[in-house]
Amino acid sequence: MKLVFSRPAVDDLREIDHWIAYDDPSRAKTFVQELRATCRDLLAFPQAYPIDPRYLPIEIHRRPYGRYIIFYRVGRGRVTIIGIVHSARDIGPTLDQRLR
Repeated sequence: MKLVFSRPAVDDLREIDHWIAYDDPSRAKTFVQELRATCRDLLAFPQAYPIDPRYLPIEIHRRPYGRYIIFYRVGRGRVTIIGIVHSARDIGPTLDQRLR
């Protein structure tokens, strides 16, 4: 199984790094590393986390990490990270735009 980050997910990681770095640059780097490691861990058991009910027909899973939610899809021998979104954000419009 292979791990793939979509372009928007890579942008999310950059934005998270930038946001945390505003207060603590060293923590920003370690937190983004933790997020990436959490995404890699999905390769072992990609079905371990539930499908988000809003995205049941297209089988988008959600995995929480701290205050963030990792959205991903499983298929064709890979786990594709669609987005990493802070749980306080309005997630629906953010993901809907990416899935068009």
